[in-house]
Amino acid sequence: MKQMIIHGGKPLQGDVWIGGAKNSTVALIPASILSRTPVTLEGVPKIADVDNLMDLLSEMDVVSDFHNTTLRINPEHIKMSPLPSGKIKSLRASYYFMGALLGRFGKAVVGFPGGDDIGPRPIDQHIKGFEALGACVKNENDQIKITSPAEGLHGATIHLAMPSVGATMNIIMASVTAKGQTIIDNAAKEPEIIDLATFLNNMGAIIRGAGTDSIRIEGVKQLQAKTPHTIIPDRIEAGTYISLAGCIGNGICIHNIIEEHLDSYLAKVEEMGVVIDATEDSLYVYPAGDLKMTQIRTSSYPGFATDLQQPVTPLLLSAKSGEGVIIDQIYPKRIGHIEQLRKMGADIKVEDNIILIHPTAKLHGTKVSAGEIRAGACLMIAGLMADGETVIDNADNILRGYDRVQEKLRLLGADVKIQDAPNE
Repeated sequence: MKQMIIHGGKPLQGDVWIGGAKNSTVALIPASILSRTPVTLEGVPKIADVDNLMDLLSEMDVVSDFHNTTLRINPEHIKMSPLPSGKIKSLRASYYFMGALLGRFGKAVVGFPGGDDIGPRPIDQHIKGFEALGACVKNENDQIKITSPAEGLHGATIHLAMPSVGATMNIIMASVTAKGQTIIDNAAKEPEIIDLATFLNNMGAIIRGAGTDSIRIEGVKQLQAKTPHTIIPDRIEAGTYISLAGCIGNGICIHNIIEEHLDSYLAKVEEMGVVIDATEDSLYVYPAGDLKMTQIRTSSYPGFATDLQQPVTPLLLSAKSGEGVIIDQIYPKRIGHIEQLRKMGADIKVEDNIILIHPTAKLHGTKVSAGEIRAGACLMIAGLMADGETVIDNADNILRGYDRVQEKLRLLGADVKIQDAPNE
């Protein structure tokens, strides 16, 4: 396990470059096995989830090579192989191999996915989609076994009970080689879904409507990668650095951003009093003045992203007056960071799954634990704000989602290091 050690209280300034979107990358890597030719992904973030997915590829004799920000994947000699529960449980996004294997081989055996503990995240909508395509899904010995009928998968109209990003992506991957037309109604509209559809369309898939609530897929026989695919910038990483810049920045320019992907977030941050100048692909965040509280309610895209409710929390703590409110409608149990912030002196509490925040003049460094990726980002920003030393245990979770985070923070002037945790 890793620890992040932060000596906080120092104003940060300079430039930071945003990496490729984690939530795209973890779907694009499994989707690469749908290609009959080698795949090249560019702008890949250096995060632990990429390493874990590459390990899973190797279980299927898929060769991959990651250098700088370019990931090359060769699925030409892929073999159908059950994916072991041990590695699967290290990240939730491993469930994308269900749709990818089903689309490539007509069957999949995958251990139940793990990942962050942020409350219930059932995969019933994924299963409902696979079954609508004609697949048989069974739960045997803590594994999900999916098989298509002898004649193969067939197109279907699938209505999602809620616009799940994971289910939308998984159904797309399973249906690109199914016979006939598949329609996904009430589909999720996140930019990462458009990124996946673009990647697959460039390999010969026929996907229309990505980014709307109705996606249509015409099945094709097979896919072949022909050109490299550049992953979109990570809007959650960008939002995290915007929050950091608003809390403790002395002028920070954040590069490689698609501003429209952050519209709802930026509206709230600017409502609080953070001053931002935008250019074509970067944002300059001015040193913050007196900030005011706001109320935040997360919702599906294009609403305020659930993945940003924790990173924005330190910004709310920086406000001078009022009461801030966060209601996470997507994952109401995503509150593991609250008790950790209270250890640092934050005036924050939870009542009936509603997070209530009051101005906190000073945070103090102490030992805390990152229960999951975005909670870790929240504690990282709080540690940079706090007086003294903050030690974040389970910092592996931060490394799962944030590209070269130690290097980027140091370039802004932060006193931060990541080290192996001492043996208890």
